[in-house]
Amino acid sequence: MSLEKVIILDTTLRDGEQAPGASLTSEQKLEVAYQLEKLGVDIIEAGFPISSPDDFKGVNLIAANIKNSVVCGLARCLKEDIEAVYKATKPAKHSLIHIFLATSKIHLKYKFKKAEEEILRLAKKAARLACNLSDDVEFSPEDATRTEPDFLYRIIETVIKEGVKTVNIPDTVGYTYPQEIFSLISGILNNVPNINKAIIATHCHDDLGLAAANSLSAVLAGARQVHCTINGIGERAGNASLEEVVMAIKTRKDAFKNLYTGINTKNIFCTSRLVSTLTGFVVPPNKAVVGANAFRHESGIHQDAILKKRTTYEIMNPKDVGVGKSLLVLGKHSGRHALLKRLKDLGVVLDEQKTRMVFKKFKELGDKKKEIFDDDLIALVEEETRKKKRSIELVSIKVTTGTDIIPEASVKVKYKNEQCEAKSNGDGPVDACYKAVDKIMNKVIGKRVKLLSYKLDAITKGKDAQGLVRVEIKSAKKSVSGKGSSTDILEASTRAYLDAIDKILS
Repeated sequence: MSLEKVIILDTTLRDGEQAPGASLTSEQKLEVAYQLEKLGVDIIEAGFPISSPDDFKGVNLIAANIKNSVVCGLARCLKEDIEAVYKATKPAKHSLIHIFLATSKIHLKYKFKKAEEEILRLAKKAARLACNLSDDVEFSPEDATRTEPDFLYRIIETVIKEGVKTVNIPDTVGYTYPQEIFSLISGILNNVPNINKAIIATHCHDDLGLAAANSLSAVLAGARQVHCTINGIGERAGNASLEEVVMAIKTRKDAFKNLYTGINTKNIFCTSRLVSTLTGFVVPPNKAVVGANAFRHESGIHQDAILKKRTTYEIMNPKDVGVGKSLLVLGKHSGRHALLKRLKDLGVVLDEQKTRMVFKKFKELGDKKKEIFDDDLIALVEEETRKKKRSIELVSIKVTTGTDIIPEASVKVKYKNEQCEAKSNGDGPVDACYKAVDKIMNKVIGKRVKLLSYKLDAITKGKDAQGLVRVEIKSAKKSVSGKGSSTDILEASTRAYLDAIDKILS
């Protein structure tokens, strides 16, 4: 069976830019167009030239600079619209005029207030004009999935007779579902006499979250061109996502046996990020293919399997879409194998006893933080591997503080296998903790210390970052430093103070 190409028409710069808040300047549109060309997009729908002077400028700029992809502009079935597309795309090496006209009963009744015969006449006239100006014209019966099939067949046959080479079937309001659009495409193939002279395309919206599924179902039925956008941006809930459609065809070769696209999939991720940056539309972390979590695994069961065989939980290779590699995200759901793998990558090797200690504290930290980073692990390992040598260590702290009250701290420590506790007020919560520790030092241990310096840094990013506190203290003529880390700043501060005191005691 010979291979058939599924043509990709990217409408990020037209339908995608119509998403509220996604407007781009002409220069930004050209930057995206260059990246789409690099991605291997067959047709770039660069804009709607008649809509504004800047949109005309953007389409014209892209047409003058893009050499490998076809440059397309959208037009209503109006003479001035069609001529605007012709003029805007004239500098292009390869250009296409895309005309559209609504055909569903609801649009004819409320938007146009026209009868079917008049719509047929307008479509025929516009198709003839466009085909006289360009040898590559595409026609879209807007709201095709809600159009009466018999009328849809008639209007498709009419525009093909005028020379239209591609007929696009838009699911303009995201109304259809996979089985329905499959039947619609099959009906067109079986009932339009001259359909063999044109390519069938599909343009699906995501109002019911089915845009990619509907596009793929249309392809299985016989459509050979798909309209889509980067990250699925577009009117309302958006369009079919290019990355999802392309990677489904590439990944499911059992279903799309003789089909392929010309997309260089290794450029998908960087294209996604460029569009996100320029439009300001953040890609959701759970977005298929290009989301931050698409190739990240936190569950211990999944991580263990991934370490043994990547394909147990990954149907795509992250390198195929331009992502460096899969990531095992460390968090409360992670298991021992993932922790040991990350520690090994960091050059940390622990014996069995220390591994048990670190894993226990790792799980406790996972309950406090959404994600545990490498610096968290290093701090945790240092904290735990030093713990056995200490003569004094923190058991608990309780602090009462606020804008209208004097901070009070209760600190409990373990010294020589005995627990000691003291309370104190302070100028702030950290000062109260330190003064409580000083009381224990004076009363139980018989030593006095003086704080020389205090420094707090965030080990990692985010609101749940671990704080790393470094202190320097002096006792008699000896000065020592100490450090402590925790997601709780007061706990980190107290641990750092006790770490320095432990050095004095030892």
